[in-house]
Amino acid sequence: MTTVLVVDDQFLIRAGLVGLLRAAPGIEVVGEAGDGAEAVALAAEIAPEVILMDIRMPGMNGIEATERILAQTAGPTPRILVLTTFDLDEYVYGALRAGASGFLLKDSGPERLLAAVTAVAGGDALFAPSVTRRLVEAYARRTAYERPADLDVLTSRELEVLKLIARGLSNPEIADLLYISEATVKTHLNRTMTKLDLGSRAQAVVVAYESGLVTPGGQRSR
Repeated sequence: MTTVLVVDDQFLIRAGLVGLLRAAPGIEVVGEAGDGAEAVALAAEIAPEVILMDIRMPGMNGIEATERILAQTAGPTPRILVLTTFDLDEYVYGALRAGASGFLLKDSGPERLLAAVTAVAGGDALFAPSVTRRLVEAYARRTAYERPADLDVLTSRELEVLKLIARGLSNPEIADLLYISEATVKTHLNRTMTKLDLGSRAQAVVVAYESGLVTPGGQRSR
C-alpha cells in the first residue's frame, strides 16, 4: 500500500482527491491537511510515502511546506507531488527547486492523478518530463541560483546523463542513446544526486538549467 497525505486549503477539492484515492487499489490516505503548517506537522507524525501538496495556500504556501518537510525528515524521504492550476507557475518552480518530485495540474483526470501517485511512489521522480522541462525553461534564467552547483565534482558520463535528463529523456531513452544499461543510467543519476546533494530528479533538472549545463530553448537530444 502506498500511503498518501493530501494537502489543499479548499475543502471540496481536498475531499474529491481523498475520495478518488481511497477508491483506488493499493493506495491508503493516511491524512488530510488544510494548510502548509498542518501539512508539516502531519508529515512528521505519520510519515507518508507520497504527499499531494497544493502550492498556493494562505499562510504557509506549498514551497515553504515542501522545504520544511524535506528538511525535517529523518527516515525515508516522502515524495511530494505539487498540485497547481497553472502549468507555468513560478510557485511550482520554487517547489521543484526545494525538492518536490514533480507536479500535476488540478484539472488532470482521475487516471492521470493515480498514475502520477504511482509513478512518484515507485521512484519515478519526474512525472510529465516535457511539461516540467517547459516550466524550468520559463523560470531558470529569471532566478539566480543561491548556491550554484559545483558540476566539477561530476564525471564526464555523469554530466552527460544529467544533461539528457534535463532535456526530458527517460532512463530507457538515455540507455539506448549512450549504449549502456538502464541500471547504469540509474547509477550515474544516483551518484550525481549524492554529489550535488539533490533530493529528486526534478531538482536535478533545475540545477542543470540554472548552472548553464543545459540552455533554455535547446533542442531535445535524440
